[in-house]
Amino acid sequence: MINAFLGLIESMKGAEKVYIQPHNMPDPDAIASSFALCELLKKFDIDAKIVYMNVIEKVNSKKMVEMFDINMLVKENSFSSSPKDFVILIDSQAGNSNITSIRGKKVAVIDHHHDMGDQNYIFKDIQEEIGACATIITDYYKALDIEPSTDVATALLYGIMNDTNNLTRSSDQRDLDNFYWLYGLSNLSKIKKLRMNEIGREDIYAYAKALETFEIYGNIGFVHIENCNDSLLGTISDMVYTIEGTSIVVSYAKRPDGIKFSVRSGEKYIYADELVKYILKDKGVGGGHKEMAGGFIPLEEMYFLQNKELDTYVRYRTIGFVEEKINRR
Repeated sequence: MINAFLGLIESMKGAEKVYIQPHNMPDPDAIASSFALCELLKKFDIDAKIVYMNVIEKVNSKKMVEMFDINMLVKENSFSSSPKDFVILIDSQAGNSNITSIRGKKVAVIDHHHDMGDQNYIFKDIQEEIGACATIITDYYKALDIEPSTDVATALLYGIMNDTNNLTRSSDQRDLDNFYWLYGLSNLSKIKKLRMNEIGREDIYAYAKALETFEIYGNIGFVHIENCNDSLLGTISDMVYTIEGTSIVVSYAKRPDGIKFSVRSGEKYIYADELVKYILKDKGVGGGHKEMAGGFIPLEEMYFLQNKELDTYVRYRTIGFVEEKINRR
């Protein structure tokens, strides 16, 4: 793969511009991977710009951008690019609901989610077994025998920590190996500061409301929150996932534009990505990993559901999926 990556670098030397694009609401793994790739390309005299759509929501994501002085440009409606430009998608893929792609250009992809199929990429490195995209970028540094700067190593280390939940979720041996390699190169004081900035003060009220709505059926925990942003919804799912006896979590937030879902699963035969797709049926889009997934149903597809009906619908679909999987074993 590293030879193909070097081929990509060679082809980019004639580009007018090179853009690195993470998904629309970059999390620590997407930010770390984009930042590290940008710095790696500089070693080959390629000046890339990181461009994203929408907003950075997570407190720790905002802290990363500030701490490492990462230049990330918001892709405005007026943004334009040339057919000679290169776009590298990071931690997402063309056609995914979580990215607004820059179309009609030479596009490459580096990701660790489910392969969405041929999208005419000029370079493709999708490794579903890997727990964090930051692990893949770290592999490039190691294969090229380039030691990352302290800031790059620290960002990559935190990206791996965050996306694998400290190596306890959907991780591979390479996540572990790169974690320890980066650990010796990182500024652990900055890691500590990032860990101290993972929950915003205003989020405490959402946590309190989440605990008020929490219900458990067997080993399945349900949380219904009103108008909660994506990042906080995922964080709440992670919190509920740690409650005794809860090995499957379905959190959902009804918002003005539709209903957002966050799913966690620690059960061997119950995959979070399959579960969220089953809940959404043909009314929305969803995906992710075996242990962690998300989804969204547009408002027009669920206009007939009021709050109580929504709760009943989610529980019916979730419990039905779990029972079906148990019966097949």
